[in-house]
Amino acid sequence: MDAGGGPLLPDSVLYEIFLYLDHVDVLSVGLVCQQWHAVARDEFLWKELFYRYYRISREVPRHPAAVSWYDEFQRLYDTIPCVEVQALKEHNDQVLHLSFSHSGCLFASCSKDCTVKIWSNELDISLQHSSNMRPYNWSYTQFSQFNSDDSLLLVSGVFVGPHNSSSGEIAVISMENFTLLSRVRNKPYDVFGCWLNETNLISGNLHRIGRITSCSVLWLNNAFQGIESENVNVVKRLFKIQNLNASTIRTVMVADCSRYDSPDLLLDYEEQLAASSTSTCPVFDLGSDSEEEEAKPKQTLEPAVQELPDDGGVTAEDGLQQFFDDIMEGRVRPAMTETELETKVAELFVRNRTKPPELNLLSTDSNSKTKYLIFTTGCLTYSPHQIGIKRILPHQMTTAGPVLGEERRSDEFFDSLDHVIDIHGHIIGMGLSPDHRYLYVNSRAWPRDCVISDPMQPPPIAEEIDLHVFDLKTMKEVKRALRAHRAYTPNEECFFIFLDVSRDFVASGAEDRHGYIWDRHYNICLAKLQHDNVVNSVAFSPVEQELLLTASDDTTIKVWRSPRAVRIQQARKPRPRKLLFSWLMNQKS
Repeated sequence: MDAGGGPLLPDSVLYEIFLYLDHVDVLSVGLVCQQWHAVARDEFLWKELFYRYYRISREVPRHPAAVSWYDEFQRLYDTIPCVEVQALKEHNDQVLHLSFSHSGCLFASCSKDCTVKIWSNELDISLQHSSNMRPYNWSYTQFSQFNSDDSLLLVSGVFVGPHNSSSGEIAVISMENFTLLSRVRNKPYDVFGCWLNETNLISGNLHRIGRITSCSVLWLNNAFQGIESENVNVVKRLFKIQNLNASTIRTVMVADCSRYDSPDLLLDYEEQLAASSTSTCPVFDLGSDSEEEEAKPKQTLEPAVQELPDDGGVTAEDGLQQFFDDIMEGRVRPAMTETELETKVAELFVRNRTKPPELNLLSTDSNSKTKYLIFTTGCLTYSPHQIGIKRILPHQMTTAGPVLGEERRSDEFFDSLDHVIDIHGHIIGMGLSPDHRYLYVNSRAWPRDCVISDPMQPPPIAEEIDLHVFDLKTMKEVKRALRAHRAYTPNEECFFIFLDVSRDFVASGAEDRHGYIWDRHYNICLAKLQHDNVVNSVAFSPVEQELLLTASDDTTIKVWRSPRAVRIQQARKPRPRKLLFSWLMNQKS
């Protein structure tokens, strides 16, 4: 200040000078005097610092819940769970999956050591119970999920059957006394299984029809059954879906449609896919990068035989007979492999044997109890490259009523999908936002314009993982795919990388020995979490998103908390500097 007590420099000049400083220096100069402190807290200054530091496009607006740019800078800097506070080493083999109870008081872990462990989520996390599944001929545990009131735990694993054949099995464990209540066969094992409501769970079965043709059946099971009743405990068939070209239904999950109109975070649409499909089962293709490419006709595999004419008066059986007659009499090209012939026969057979899809999928009443069954599937190869969506109506959510689909007409063998999203790559992970409005999908892309001529030889997949985001209310992709994490295993060895979504963040494992955290609103990577091997699973606490767990092939579960949470836990008495700016200083390296 000058001799008269006035400032030597006006605020506008200080503002221009402070623009050349980074955020740490701005906080430091704000301690000089009241004038400098006021300028150092200027909203326009912190807006510039925010966009510059986080490298966010200025077209992206501030988070809708943010009070100021200063507070928003602090939120992204200080509330990310990136500080390792504990390493749990009770597993003695690869840890594959983590899941929290809805209350956040407990979490479960699954491992190649064939145990499922239940942990107490306190300040210092401790092991509460461990169940060994080897006595039930399990090879390992791979997935778990608490039911809605946290009274039951679904555990999915790989079951070793006769002649060392591998299948899947689901076990239900009571959280009251950790007793095993029931077991359900689950095929293939990577269906995983999931809860439909408090007492009923969904499992899968697979029936082979041909070498590359099969039928997936999804069953509704009651959790309260004797543990010796695994051969008779399937109580109701939900859906029966035909699989072509060696594809199968995998990774089932349930989304609650009634929560769509009150999302925790409404994502701004930066890029949407053109959804102008006229078919009753719309397919969105993510293989193109521009509207011009989407306008071009898609390159498709040219069939070895001519397509049959579309005659409304010809049944599937008549068309099939005509097809074989044409082959025998030479009216179609004979150059056709056994695989192509099987696919063509399956397509013709199912044409009039499939129940039509539900209409008006997008007009779900917000007050309805309707739910979506979401799963991975495919149509070109065995690699899961599509997301199938099937509406579950209220009358289907109970085990009462027809058991084996007696309500169907005799000529309706299969259920059709209500919606299909094509990812154009190998899907390796899926997760729902807490409000069930958005679906996040990990995938490894196929080469552009690739053509699949053999379903048993899928295209090579990229090392870079794309994290897509879909709005389940509009069935459209929103924002650009998130990137940073990588995977290296080839197609035939590719395994699931579990992800998790909190109110503001999304996290995922990766094969590059790191877990990753992104901000959902800004689409930026905020943290990399180090492990010594592949990170298979991540899990946010449902009641405290500043707590994150990561599970790895290095046999450890790491517990991560935000810098703010660590200070709160460690500080027994206030520190003068902490009240102002220690949230930044503690992160300066």
